[in-house]
Amino acid sequence: MSTAITAKMVGELRAKTGAGLMDCKRVLVEADGDLEQAVTLLRKKGMASAAKKSGRTTSEGLIGQYIHLGGKVGVLVEVNCETDFVAKTEDFGNLIKDICLHIAAANPQYVKREEVPEDVLAKEREIAASQVQNKPAHIVEKVVDGKLEKVYQSLCLLEQPFVKNPDQSITDLLAANISKIGENIVIQRFTRYQLGE
Repeated sequence: MSTAITAKMVGELRAKTGAGLMDCKRVLVEADGDLEQAVTLLRKKGMASAAKKSGRTTSEGLIGQYIHLGGKVGVLVEVNCETDFVAKTEDFGNLIKDICLHIAAANPQYVKREEVPEDVLAKEREIAASQVQNKPAHIVEKVVDGKLEKVYQSLCLLEQPFVKNPDQSITDLLAANISKIGENIVIQRFTRYQLGE
């Protein structure tokens, strides 16, 4: 017997994920009322929706800014979308604020892993390999790959856990907003200023 989906359940899922009412109801039915499973389904659907939209041109958008700690840290970020209509929406503005806040707090160095210079990666590979000397080559390779993933998570904005919700990466945050807003969204670049640096 399937669980009856109540308005309260739909509202709770919507508050937790920001997804549309009908999407929330649909995944709750699919998950037979299991809230955690419904969140997972929404995230998967958001990723699939984001993947479909990822090839679309993003020539509009906004430059957002954030000043933190009494003027000690400042962030500028360029986030692009497909239309100026979306760029002017409250949802898009809130996304930019969240991204700025995250950059101020987490201090990423690059937007995505493709931007990390080869010399930085070579140095990290060397450090990781030296930590597992005298081990078989396949174990060294696994350890080095694992360490590089951690390096990407610490240096790359898109791979970092979102400061407001560590269960969600910035990539997940973007995917959820792409699904919600209905347009491709790209973080183009950012600059983080810290007094004295």
